[in-house]
Amino acid sequence: MSSLPCADRMGRAITYLRVSVTDRCNLRCVYCMPAEGLPLQEHADILRYEEIARLVSIAAELGIRRVRLTGGEPLARRGLTDLVRMLAGIPGVQDLSMTTNGSLLARYAAPLAEAGLTRVNISLDTLRPDRFRQITRCGELAETLAGIEAARRAGLEPVKVNMVVMRGLNDDEVVEMARRSLEQGWNVRFIEVMPLGEGAHWSGDGYVPIDEVRQAIEQALGSLEPAELAGNGPARYYRWAHAPDAGTIGFISPISDHFCAYCNRLRLTADGKLLPCLFGKQELDLRAALRQGADDAALRDLFREAIAAKPRGHDAPDHVAPGERLMSRTGG
Repeated sequence: MSSLPCADRMGRAITYLRVSVTDRCNLRCVYCMPAEGLPLQEHADILRYEEIARLVSIAAELGIRRVRLTGGEPLARRGLTDLVRMLAGIPGVQDLSMTTNGSLLARYAAPLAEAGLTRVNISLDTLRPDRFRQITRCGELAETLAGIEAARRAGLEPVKVNMVVMRGLNDDEVVEMARRSLEQGWNVRFIEVMPLGEGAHWSGDGYVPIDEVRQAIEQALGSLEPAELAGNGPARYYRWAHAPDAGTIGFISPISDHFCAYCNRLRLTADGKLLPCLFGKQELDLRAALRQGADDAALRDLFREAIAAKPRGHDAPDHVAPGERLMSRTGG
């Protein structure tokens, strides 16, 4: 069977699958969920590791080359290294990465690397301990910083540090965060805040366009020039013109400059729904098909249906309406 990537109706080759492994998280970030958390899904409704591995194997047959594990917080699910080992052994999967808040990574970075994880993205929205507790409501900055260093020691490179920029909350730190790229070799990515659902207090007037972020960084630290960095996501990467051997700076602009024209991804939720688009309402129920005995051919057809259903572009809403799936449950 051919494993050439499948293309959607716009001719975009679909090579990237984001897999949410849990809806649980050990933090309560203000732009993601309410302080009390969200009602958790029943354990029986969450895909088993063997089910995830089967679906990823089928996706790889259709040309998926990059797989990213997300949550919630993926390390909140017990035995994640077992899943990593399963996925790393699937023919066709060339890049297996994870997005994490980093708080548990110091403990797991080395075992994950040994199991076959190749890279990590770590969410870090501030470098101030008191503000870190304010944004996460319960986290400790030192734990995430230790996770970053553990990931680098384990060879999970390039380690990418993601900062969601919010006016009035942390936008005064973009220069200091960018400085870590110059002085410590970090690969820092600045992300426009998106509407993430109930309890997301900074998705409206907290929005900062990415051009404003870049301008502040270049005025303070020097000019940037285009660069490339391993990965196949929506970020535009830059290096320092005066320090080409330092870390990189990336910008992700889902609101001010949609990257839909080259979107190459599908999303699999923790409860087994396949999403053609992050902001779309269409979901294909792979869990039901799996548990009703669907063979591989039928599951391949569902993947093809999702690829065919990818829209030309998204219309990101100002808020998530009641009853819609919250982004904290889609893996972002």
